[in-house]
Amino acid sequence: MDKHLGEFLRARRAALRPDDIGMASHGVRRVAGLRREEVAVLAGVNADYYTRLEQGRERNPSPQVLDALGRALRLDADARAHLFRLAGAAPDYRGSRRGAERAGPALRQLMDGYPNTPAFVLGRTLDVLAANALADALFAPFDPADNLARMVFLDPAARDFYLDWDRTAQATVANLREAAGFDPDDPRLRELVAALSERSPAFTRLWQAHDVRGKTRDAKRLHHPDVGPLTLTYQSFDVRDAPGQQLVIYHAEPGGADAQALGLLGSVHATRRAEPGPRR
Repeated sequence: MDKHLGEFLRARRAALRPDDIGMASHGVRRVAGLRREEVAVLAGVNADYYTRLEQGRERNPSPQVLDALGRALRLDADARAHLFRLAGAAPDYRGSRRGAERAGPALRQLMDGYPNTPAFVLGRTLDVLAANALADALFAPFDPADNLARMVFLDPAARDFYLDWDRTAQATVANLREAAGFDPDDPRLRELVAALSERSPAFTRLWQAHDVRGKTRDAKRLHHPDVGPLTLTYQSFDVRDAPGQQLVIYHAEPGGADAQALGLLGSVHATRRAEPGPRR
C-alpha cells in the first residue's frame, strides 16, 4: 500500500507546475513539477512528514491530511477517491474482488433485452465479461474482443476503429489506474500491466502519469469497416451484486444517421451469423 501511495503522490506532484497554482518560481528547478516542500506548504503538513509519505515510511495518514493533499495536488473527485483508497482510508475490496470474474445470468438476460443498442459488462481490469449481439458486432474488428486495454494498445484494428485514439488511450489507462487503487497487487492487474508495458511504450507513458478516472459517460467517435463512421454515447453503471463490474451501454441519437448505421450493423452481423461455415 505504502509503495503505491508514494508513487501516486510523486507522479501527481510532478504533473503540477508552480504556475498551475499561482506560485512564484525562483532559480533553476532540478525536479519536474513541484518540490516536496512546496506540496507540504500547500497542504499545511510538515515537509519531513510528507517526504516519509512519498518514501513509504509513514503509514495511515489521517483523512484530514489526505483531504489537504488532495487540495494541494489539485486532484479531481476520481483522483481523490483513489488517493484515499491507496492510503487505506476507504473500504477494502481486496480478496473479495480477486479471482475469475463472470457476468451473472440475470445481467446477460438484461443486455439481451436491448437488441438495438450495444451493451457489455466490464470486469475490474476492463475484461469484457459478456456482450449482447450488437456489442459483438460493434467490436467485430478486434480479434479477440476480450479486454478494452489490450484492444486499444495491442490490437492493430484500434487505430482505425477509434477516431480519437489518443483520447481513448488516455481514458482507458485512467480507468485501469482506478482499478489499481482498489487492489494494486491483484495478480490479473499486474499480469495485464506487465504485458501492456512490455509491448506498448504509449501505455507505459500514460500508466506512469497516474491519471485516474472512473468510467461514467462520454461520446465515442468510431469507424467500423462495415458501416463507416459512428458517433455513440456511452453510459456505465456499477453492478451492485458484483463490486468492480460495470454495465456499459452505447446509444445513438434516435432517428439519426448513427442510429441507422447501428441498425445496419446489427443486420449485417445477424446475416453473417446465420451463414454456414466457420465463425470468428
